[in-house]
Amino acid sequence: MPHRAPRPARTPRPSRLPAPLLVGVLLLAAGCAAPAGGSADRAAAAPARELSAAELRAAAVTDAELGPGFTVTVIAPGHGETGPDGGRETADKQVCQPLLDAVAPTAGPAKAARASASPAPVSAVPYAETDLSVALAADPSGSLYGGLLGYRGDRAARLQAELEGLFAPCAEFSSTAPPPPADRSRGATRTGHRLSRNDTPTPEGADAATGFTLTNESGAVVLAQRAVLARVGPALVVFSTVGVGAEPAPVPDERVVRRQVAKLRAAQKG
Repeated sequence: MPHRAPRPARTPRPSRLPAPLLVGVLLLAAGCAAPAGGSADRAAAAPARELSAAELRAAAVTDAELGPGFTVTVIAPGHGETGPDGGRETADKQVCQPLLDAVAPTAGPAKAARASASPAPVSAVPYAETDLSVALAADPSGSLYGGLLGYRGDRAARLQAELEGLFAPCAEFSSTAPPPPADRSRGATRTGHRLSRNDTPTPEGADAATGFTLTNESGAVVLAQRAVLARVGPALVVFSTVGVGAEPAPVPDERVVRRQVAKLRAAQKG
């Protein structure tokens, strides 16, 4: 919102890329782009409630709901409301950490903020998370990697507001990811990133939306993750696609984003 592929990756899901790229995000509405090109607030008709880990998982869109040509796979059962904070990718600029956490979230208590003269950013680590991939039979390159991220209180709104302010300071930054548990001998991985904003309409039912492209340059091949992060009450919906090398990342399918936003909003009202 958002750590397996260009996590987007888990197959590379946007947020957790096996290699560390971040992946998918979220990493996620209606109308027009917000000031500065990205987010627009809308009042919800009814108060939205926080969903349990099980309810968040049940709110994930299904291929039957999307229709022919879509295949949805829930990648993880959701982390529940507690859990270990493993393999977190760390930004060299503290202010950029929420961006990495949003596209590659890890449930559990957030690690202490690194020493900095500036205030610590809002933690993007959700209390519950459900990840999914959406394959498109007609256009495999447009497959989506996503996540539903649950937050307490007004944290989702505060987090998105903070992300909106990162386009200038995080236009270029780098990060370090620990080696995979199975092979600690590999050492940490250093990755360079470039961040740019994409004008993104706010889908109906969402309170706000931010679109961005984040590149991951840790080797000869550049991976680009294009994400849409939509705020729905106290939760974030993140969907992202991945482009490799000169191939641009496709715009996340708005039909999938709209349907997921609507289902999550209905679950919160229920």
